[in-house]
Amino acid sequence: MRLTILTLLAFFGVFGVALAEPRASVAMHGLPDIAPAFPNLSYVNPDAPKGGRIKLGYLGSFDTVNPLVIKGEQGAGVREFSIETLMARDLNEPFTLHGLIADTIDIADDRKSVTFTLNPKARFSDRTPVTADDVLFSFEMLKTKGRPNHRTYFAKVVAAERLSERQVRFTFADASDRELPLILGLMPVISKAATDAATFEQTTLKALVGSGPYVLSRIDPGRSLTYTRDADYWAKDEPVSRGRFNFEEIRFDYYREGSAMFEAFKSGLLDLRLEEDPSKWADGYEFPAVRDGRIIKSAFDIGLPAGMTALVFNTRREVFKNPSAREALITLFDFEWINRTLYNGLYRRTQSYFERSYLSSAGKPADARERSLLASFMDKVKPEILEGTFKFPESDGSGQNRANQRRAFELFKAAGYELRDGTLVDTATGKPFRFEILAYNQAQEALLAAYARSLAPLGIEARVRVIDSAQYQRRLNSYDYDMIQTTWPSSLSPGNEQLFRWSSASATAPATYNFAGVQNKAADAMIEAMLAADGKDEFISAVRALDRVLLSGDYVVPMFYVPNQWVAHWARLKYPAKTPLFGYALDTWWIEEQK
Repeated sequence: MRLTILTLLAFFGVFGVALAEPRASVAMHGLPDIAPAFPNLSYVNPDAPKGGRIKLGYLGSFDTVNPLVIKGEQGAGVREFSIETLMARDLNEPFTLHGLIADTIDIADDRKSVTFTLNPKARFSDRTPVTADDVLFSFEMLKTKGRPNHRTYFAKVVAAERLSERQVRFTFADASDRELPLILGLMPVISKAATDAATFEQTTLKALVGSGPYVLSRIDPGRSLTYTRDADYWAKDEPVSRGRFNFEEIRFDYYREGSAMFEAFKSGLLDLRLEEDPSKWADGYEFPAVRDGRIIKSAFDIGLPAGMTALVFNTRREVFKNPSAREALITLFDFEWINRTLYNGLYRRTQSYFERSYLSSAGKPADARERSLLASFMDKVKPEILEGTFKFPESDGSGQNRANQRRAFELFKAAGYELRDGTLVDTATGKPFRFEILAYNQAQEALLAAYARSLAPLGIEARVRVIDSAQYQRRLNSYDYDMIQTTWPSSLSPGNEQLFRWSSASATAPATYNFAGVQNKAADAMIEAMLAADGKDEFISAVRALDRVLLSGDYVVPMFYVPNQWVAHWARLKYPAKTPLFGYALDTWWIEEQK
């Protein structure tokens, strides 16, 4: 999925500090780092020039410009550029939000309610004011007709009240979910008057009316989307906006195939490319525009966890029911050979669902708090993972991987399989062990084919099937696949999104991110403990305990991550000197035409 970051949430007071009054900025751990009356965010150029047009590429197609519902393939950029949330995230702090549509946030002392006071200047793109009625309408649409993550989160709200034209209050059944006030703070707000509630769930090419810095000005169905900067954007002089949203026009052009999109970038039809292929980053940019400086390769540091990129077992399918069989398939993934031959050795092996951060359990023995949390579920955690000694199997990188093949075969035998005439079959039924790996673009094919080949010596047939992105999304929504490749991004403040990925309830609900079909009472309990943690140390222990449970379940084949963000761009694009914690932020860039 995509890169969405919406659940990196936080608020001042979560860890034992009470909110004494409404605040314009809030942080999860103590006070925000930035000064209360900041003139602009710390990672922008407040004097960046405005103007110019940037063209971006996107793989696939789209048939709707409403990103708030399940149906359809969403058009790019709607949430980022035209629909704002009550509060804005500071990308240079792990857990900080600042006022935007809502001037202030006021969390009750008992944490059973939150009140937002709206900025009187806030206006939609049609110039009508943003009111409490719009906020409550948006809440109701998302709670009853929105995407499953919003439905799940907002179901915890027992009352949503209009206190005045500019004030709304949300009341919760209890205070167990300490993240919920800030999930509401990042709620997208749309115009009640301009939205048809009866058709909200349907696909549409009519743009929603939001209050963001851009309006969706042109739609070429399935081919391109163009956003034009709103010259009268209500928040253009607000501190959170100063130095941002500098392009006059942003256009997304859609491509059916990755190589065609790369050629478009090379020829100047596209201005920027986020590169995720190490082999291409190492060898694919040897062309004239790079050599003469017209295109620049930039590597940006990023302070967030790498998350989990993996091949996912759909445990709803019979072929992946047995955990020993899943462990065998993990053992057969030859990271060292794949990294060397396909990716120039630029990847690192993923060992945790919270890789590259202090939240990772890898290499760390469980502390007393973790052991207490896991005491009732010790059968759900492998001893070596509990003790922090576990590492995924390694190879010599030769491509032979015989030692791991032998180990995998023993695991398959324990799962009730044997080799007959060169085919791995169920000993009792004689049914061959075979499955399909579903993909949505050609770029995945080399990796998936390499993995499939590594299974062949044990008599396993794994077929790679590439389908178009719209069909792929439909099959994901209904869990109609054996195995997929996906990435679950992570943050330093994991919270309610973990329910949407790993809870037992999400395994049977449609269109969640529980792609593996995890139904594990230990995972449910660790998520609950994480959401209820009232101290930083308790929170970290709960996240690490969840990490240990998920690793022990063998739900995925963990793959790899890149140490930096790799961005290639034409030289007329400029960016601030400081890169925020979250990595490069395109909304802080600007254009300087070469003279």
